[in-house]
Amino acid sequence: MKAYVFPGQGSQYEGMGKELYAADPAAAALFEQANEILGWRITDVMFEGSKEDLTQTKVTQPAVFLDSIIRAKIAGDSFQPDAVAGHSLGEFTALVAAGALSFEDGLRLVSRRAYAMQKACELSESTMAAVLGLDDAVVESVLAEITDEIVVPANYNSPGQLVISGSKAGIDIAVEKLKAAGAKRALVLQVGGAFHSPLMQPAQDELREAILATNFQAPVCPIYQNVHAQAVTNPDEIRDNLIAQLTAPVRWTQTVQNMVAAGIDTFVEVGGGKAAVLRGLIGRIAKEATAESL
Repeated sequence: MKAYVFPGQGSQYEGMGKELYAADPAAAALFEQANEILGWRITDVMFEGSKEDLTQTKVTQPAVFLDSIIRAKIAGDSFQPDAVAGHSLGEFTALVAAGALSFEDGLRLVSRRAYAMQKACELSESTMAAVLGLDDAVVESVLAEITDEIVVPANYNSPGQLVISGSKAGIDIAVEKLKAAGAKRALVLQVGGAFHSPLMQPAQDELREAILATNFQAPVCPIYQNVHAQAVTNPDEIRDNLIAQLTAPVRWTQTVQNMVAAGIDTFVEVGGGKAAVLRGLIGRIAKEATAESL
């Protein structure tokens, strides 16, 4: 059985999508449609922008979405998933790929999400940190001891790799405590804010309205959603989980484990360039599974 997985913010790269536009008229038409929907030429930044240009949240999220979903759409009949999943932002891409959302609605929600998250980041000094070499339970226990600052698990990426999120003061405290607890590394990340934490509540409140106003359909296959790592096909449940996603952790380790338990033995990462971040994570989570790129 085959699952298609979609990367999130951080998988952007210079020139992303340029070869697709040049090589495939159907891809070019989708990119131009995206320019019209957004009201500005995101393709100019994707194809010719610098690394710094691409790290602007308003650019990064729709750019990553477009690079992945257009690859899936032009794959045609060869795109036959038994399940889909996406990491954070990638969950929106997975929903469009599986037919639960239209291309137009998916792009509009992703753009709205990007602006809402950027505004939430500006409300407080916050950041994230990668923690390597500790069991998840140990990280959770250390964070639970920090009660005067916001700091929580944000991305369960693979065994021994957990990203935490919170106030800058909380992250600084956590980094020192986690190093003392035996972490191989606890490294503050260069990100715009505390994604997947309670500090994203203003963004969640803003995005909730847009999600509730959007039409969702039953997907053609189960989607494993970030908030609980379980397979979902009910549109109402999909919508609720998507709203909860902004302040809840991404349970990627558990997602891959559950997909393997359900019979998935091949994972195809759609987009992400040469880095293929999810493919590497999947290799560490499910060593018996095959991980490819599209």
